[in-house]
Amino acid sequence: MKIKQIDALEVLDSRGKPTIRTTVYLEDGSRGAAIVPSGASAGSFEAHELRDGDNSRYFGFGTLNAVEQVKGLSNHLIGIESDDQNKIDTLLIDIDGTENKEKIGANSILSISLACARASTNSLNISLYEYINILFNNLASKENKFSMPRPMLNILNGGAHANNNIDIQEFMIIPSNKFSFKEGLRKAAEVYMHLKNNLDQNKLSTTVGDEGGFAPNFESNEIVIEEIIKSIEETGMEYGEDISLGLDCASSELYKDKIYYLEGEGNKFSSDEMIHYLMDLVNKYQIISIEDPLDESDWNAWKKLSEKTNNLQIVGDDIFVTNKELLEKGITEKVANSILIKPNQIGTLTETLQAIDLAKSNDYGTIISHRSGETEDTFISDLAVGVDARQIKSGAPARSDRTAKYNRLLIIENELYP
Repeated sequence: MKIKQIDALEVLDSRGKPTIRTTVYLEDGSRGAAIVPSGASAGSFEAHELRDGDNSRYFGFGTLNAVEQVKGLSNHLIGIESDDQNKIDTLLIDIDGTENKEKIGANSILSISLACARASTNSLNISLYEYINILFNNLASKENKFSMPRPMLNILNGGAHANNNIDIQEFMIIPSNKFSFKEGLRKAAEVYMHLKNNLDQNKLSTTVGDEGGFAPNFESNEIVIEEIIKSIEETGMEYGEDISLGLDCASSELYKDKIYYLEGEGNKFSSDEMIHYLMDLVNKYQIISIEDPLDESDWNAWKKLSEKTNNLQIVGDDIFVTNKELLEKGITEKVANSILIKPNQIGTLTETLQAIDLAKSNDYGTIISHRSGETEDTFISDLAVGVDARQIKSGAPARSDRTAKYNRLLIIENELYP
């Protein structure tokens, strides 16, 4: 069905900062809307996010310019079939004309791209994950079926996500694949509740960071890990068997002048020492996934770490930024074995699907991820199911901007496995 009109609006994300909501209207009366998120620890290679820079509004973070960009693009898209996703995304990229979407902004472009997908879904009267699956299989190297993803829940925040002295940005609990999504989510939520009680009893802060995880002060990363393991075991579950642990180090935030500064612990490491420190944590605590263990520019160190283990999931976020070309380099140089997928890092749905296909074709794991500045939009939940991603990060089981994604997945699971 052809596009009739496109409109946009400045709205707020979960941190109170502006973002953009776009609605696409079709000739048959259908419509679809999308709200784009925004990151806190953003990789330097991410596509450009257009902000107003007017300090008299929202400290310069306004998105009125992005809204006007979307409205201006409407004339280029009216009359195009909304389900021709590749044509729409390619046209938007060509109109922008810059390598990093600096003219129009990746937030403006992505809001249109995702809203078109939603409008097409509504016009066809099917679920969004079904529509994404159709789009993905049209470009993928092999057919992909639906699957419920394994949740990775960030229950304790540090780094750029919290105002505390913990250096590692995310401590994530990961339920075993032997559980259904619903059962795994329940068990993870129970661990979160136990952790809150334990922090209360120790008179530690239970305020939460950007992604819903608790953000108290601790003397070391090891103490944080031990507190989480204690909470897992207090639920009656076995650590490493029922629930495991993953880390997001966000090491680009720790890296300066070729040194990694873990200021909360009073440590500073060379690249080799950082690898040794992290591998000690991995081996001591049976950690199964580690994201951004090293700086986005420290490629030689990434290679060394990637050579050290076959069993550990090593996830590239800032180093790949959902970018097909950077992922191709990683595959060639045997860096990492998984990629974090954030559509707003690249700016269109088509490019996102291409990165996922490249990863899956080369046996790289794919983890669909939220951002620190989230909204009520649940697009990533359907994306995870539709591309058979197997894993999703959406924060702690707290704050409606996070639980909206998990609740959407519960609804999808009920549809697929009633």
